[in-house]
Amino acid sequence: MTMISQDTAKKLLTKVLAFSKADECAVGLEGKTAGNIRYARNTVSTAGEESDVELFVQSTFGKRTGVATINEFDDVSLEKVVRRSEELAKLAPENEEYMPLFGKQSYLESKTHSPNTAKVTPADRAAAAEASIVPSKKNKLVASGFLEDEETFTAIMNSKGLFAYNTSTNVDFSVTIRTEDGKGSGWVTRNYTDVSQLDTAKASQIAIQKAMGSVDGKELEPGKYTVILEPAASVTLLENMARNFDQRSADEGRSFLSKKVKDGEEGPTNKLGEKMFDERVNIYSDPQDPTAPTAPFSWDGYPRKRTDWVKNGVITNMFNSPYWAKKTKTEYIPRGGNLIMTGGSESLEDMIKNTRRGILVTRLWYIRSLDPQTLLYTGLTRDGTFYIEDGKIKYPIKNFRFNESPIIMLNNIEALGKPQRIDGNMIPPMKIRDFTFSSLSDAV
Repeated sequence: MTMISQDTAKKLLTKVLAFSKADECAVGLEGKTAGNIRYARNTVSTAGEESDVELFVQSTFGKRTGVATINEFDDVSLEKVVRRSEELAKLAPENEEYMPLFGKQSYLESKTHSPNTAKVTPADRAAAAEASIVPSKKNKLVASGFLEDEETFTAIMNSKGLFAYNTSTNVDFSVTIRTEDGKGSGWVTRNYTDVSQLDTAKASQIAIQKAMGSVDGKELEPGKYTVILEPAASVTLLENMARNFDQRSADEGRSFLSKKVKDGEEGPTNKLGEKMFDERVNIYSDPQDPTAPTAPFSWDGYPRKRTDWVKNGVITNMFNSPYWAKKTKTEYIPRGGNLIMTGGSESLEDMIKNTRRGILVTRLWYIRSLDPQTLLYTGLTRDGTFYIEDGKIKYPIKNFRFNESPIIMLNNIEALGKPQRIDGNMIPPMKIRDFTFSSLSDAV
């Protein structure tokens, strides 16, 4: 019963709503079938599959709301979970920001599901792991990786006539490959809707080359450097920045998008419409993106559409809540399900060839916030950091700790490459000047 069809989900949720005695009621079903395989030291260590379906019921009396969940679907259990949510609602304090449920909506078509991924077997996972392990062994290296595939569905219905349904598939692969003495390390990740696009052998060759090429990294003095950030090096910084595009936080002075207004003055309290980045910066969300599609509705059933967050360096939109949209007399804009940044036509190799002196960064990790007002973050480079000279990778270098803000980063762009899918987003490699490295790290 893990994957439930649209018709079956609609019938089940209609039955649940029929039990409701609340002023408003919203119900939803979420289900997942997933499988994984993990390997370490060139040997498979664990493998497994999981499946689950969960029903949630949200009941509201006036401005009092209660939520209950269950994973049993006989009539007695369905009525029981509805009554439980109603009991909780009556005990809950009033929510002054409660907004009425949405009525019937229309949704875009989003190609989030691949039959190929839904059909993955344990044998397929084992073959994918073997394709990564074999070349690692051949090169006397040590591979540790993880592969997970999943098929999911979401169905939402409410007492106002809304019904939304979507199925999706996803496959994630990552592997760290190190030299036997631990002095060299390489890493790669891949993420697709359609598993037929995944080639673990080809991906692992990248990690193999970085592992062999990163042995005995030399020390460089900390400071400001021109860097080429692979998508895995910038995606987390960009995701963190995107999470701060909340209108309410900006309006209330808690965000990098807040605008200071002097006492007694009137004017906007956020930076909507202001240019904050290089004019080549364009960031948007789009449920219909052909490479990184996402569900065409948000958690509350409101339709998603293409939404520009930054256009030609200008802050174009901020997400909010129905309550805050009403309070500020603005349009309700839900969070996007993906993050897409446009890039240029250069490949990563082209960017390296066009760099006189710089540093290639494979990825950043252990990223922590230092200042939410300036979006200053700190973290470490990892798994392959290289010095570039005269258009060629000259030698490996020791890893750095960095202190940098994506605001500054996106104002110091020298070049953008072809966007690549990573973590469900589309991010280009970036060539950035004056990226700040604050200290050295002994980690590989």
